[in-house]
Amino acid sequence: MKMEEEKVKAAEEEETWSKETVPKVIRIVSTRLSQRDLISLLLVSPWLHRTLVSYPSLWLVIDLREMNNAGNRLVAALSIPRYRHVREINLEFAQDIEDRHLELLKTKCLGSLQDLESLNLNGCQKISDKGIEIITSTCPELKVFSIYWNVRVTDIGIQHLVKNCKHIIDLNLSGCKNILDKSLQLIADNYQELESVNLTRCVKLTDGGLQKILIKCSSLRSLNLYALSCFTDEAYKKISLLSHLRFLDLCGAQNLSDEGLACIAKCKNLVSLNLTWCVRITDVGVMAIAEGCSSLEFLSLFGIVGVTDKCLEVLSRFCSNTLTTLDVNGCVGIKRRSRDELLQLFPHLMCFKVHS
Repeated sequence: MKMEEEKVKAAEEEETWSKETVPKVIRIVSTRLSQRDLISLLLVSPWLHRTLVSYPSLWLVIDLREMNNAGNRLVAALSIPRYRHVREINLEFAQDIEDRHLELLKTKCLGSLQDLESLNLNGCQKISDKGIEIITSTCPELKVFSIYWNVRVTDIGIQHLVKNCKHIIDLNLSGCKNILDKSLQLIADNYQELESVNLTRCVKLTDGGLQKILIKCSSLRSLNLYALSCFTDEAYKKISLLSHLRFLDLCGAQNLSDEGLACIAKCKNLVSLNLTWCVRITDVGVMAIAEGCSSLEFLSLFGIVGVTDKCLEVLSRFCSNTLTTLDVNGCVGIKRRSRDELLQLFPHLMCFKVHS
């Protein structure tokens, strides 16, 4: 009799373990796994499949980065019920994704895209303005849109974006070399709550276009103007209007002067500033930054020959407690730039080289 009771108790404990404890453990562990690992787990057993699928929060992301046949994979994934509330789709450098796949999504999976907030099309070079029109018309809640390194995108694509997606706060157009000032006008007029914009290597832009953004998008926290030598102080001075700015990349800003940099120093909340190859800058400009931006954590002066030890002394006076990254390589006017010498001025430095 006692043996029977023990068997019943053991069976009850086993059932409790299977129905309550294991699912709880699976739920905790699964939140720390990548989406690709989760999909692999689905194949382990029918029970595990049912358990994982029962947690909607695990299926808010579709990650097809660098994968082949990405267009067909995306259509197939969005046809599955567990992805009906997907919030993020990442197709960065995915292969075989074209406008026709986006058309299929609109036809077959429209309901699954209504909650989408983030879409990464970086490196998807077969997507055109037509593709942008199609996909943005299906994603009314989109907040983050990235289409880095796409030379097929023009002002027409941006026109479709601003028409269809009213809530964009993070926009990456890096490498979209056929974007003109008209796009910046559209962005400025429609996205005044924009927090981050990347215009790296958008080489056809002018001061006029950039100023539209700087005047109207006053909520910007991140501004990336990497590898753009087309702007002048006329535009750079307007950066001073961005009181919330924390990240600014001006690498290669060959026309930026000390006067322009002094205006940028009014951005008191600046944490990261890249001045690599800003060849007109001297101690005067850097000292203005030191005095104005005392929360600076990252600063690159790489390749600037017009700065000397004097600017580092002033930087040390205002930013020694915050700077953790400082690149003065190639600054031949700075004589005391060994690791030990820099650490004496900036004791919290952890990184001494940003560019190689």
